[in-house]
Amino acid sequence: MKRTLIRYLLLTVSLAFIALAILFYTIFIGKGIRVIGDKTTLFLTDDMSFEQVLDTLDHKFDIRNNKILLWVAKNKNYSNHIRPGRYVFENDMSYNRLINYLRSGSQIPVNVTFNNIRTIYDLAAKVGGQIEADSSAIAGFLADPSNYEQDGFTRDNIIAVFIPNTYQLYWNTSPYGFYTRMLREYNRFWEGDRQKRVDSLGLTRIEVSILASIIDDEVVKQEEKPRIAGVYLNRLRRGIPLQACPTIKFALNDFTITRILNKYLEVESPFNTYKYKGFPPGPIGCATIDGIDAVLHAEKHDYLFFAAKSDFSGYHNFSRTLAEHNRYAAEYQRELDRRKIFR
Repeated sequence: MKRTLIRYLLLTVSLAFIALAILFYTIFIGKGIRVIGDKTTLFLTDDMSFEQVLDTLDHKFDIRNNKILLWVAKNKNYSNHIRPGRYVFENDMSYNRLINYLRSGSQIPVNVTFNNIRTIYDLAAKVGGQIEADSSAIAGFLADPSNYEQDGFTRDNIIAVFIPNTYQLYWNTSPYGFYTRMLREYNRFWEGDRQKRVDSLGLTRIEVSILASIIDDEVVKQEEKPRIAGVYLNRLRRGIPLQACPTIKFALNDFTITRILNKYLEVESPFNTYKYKGFPPGPIGCATIDGIDAVLHAEKHDYLFFAAKSDFSGYHNFSRTLAEHNRYAAEYQRELDRRKIFR
């Protein structure tokens, strides 16, 4: 009788051990969570409840046993450790590994790229499609100077903070988080040799960005940027208005204009560099790195004018005198007439 009882107890313990081993394997080792396709990308927002997260997991993965997943999640108190973000999965995994990964908030950053940006609204539209914060939230943040005036920026020049490039950001970055990250990148960009060159020119970072943004819009041939930068610097030093056509387009908020007419020059705006000497109040777009470096390494010469060549090659004729410039400008105007370009 005792032997039978002992055998029964041993069998019970063995079965319990096997059951625990199976459960342990199922939870911690087995591939209970299967990735659908090559990879599964999971987006968790700030306002998602525990139940909504579980529902999202059910739709995104092939889950062998939802009850086990729920049990693991509850035992790990995942409902109080939900971390919003973008998570990418390329391999099948255990229930335990999935919940641990989501609890850790170790999301995969996204590459955020922006270029060819003229206004904060262009920037918001471009970035808003790449992170959780939508374009209206980003635009609203940047349109309110109280969000950044403590950093020395205004509504007119805040666009200077954003250097066109590709940056790695977490998907759930807020508008404020986006701004502060770009401000860090901005300060890192300008420190060292660039700041020394800014100081040697007697300018500020913002003023360099303003000139660079104008040159970016003015120049087709990259190799001309330093020379045109030299023209603008010469004019500024002599107190001559910049008379930069791109600022007129910006003042009119019409970038489809291909010919600057005399009537356009009458627009009342602080960005009208035909009416007002010195720098406009801010850049007319996100200045490129090439444009900024062209100003910092501006060619030294005595040119005061430039006009597009009449062969439409994208190059310019440079002049030291107004009479010489007017001849080149007249050639270009005649070619515009011949090509019937009147606006």
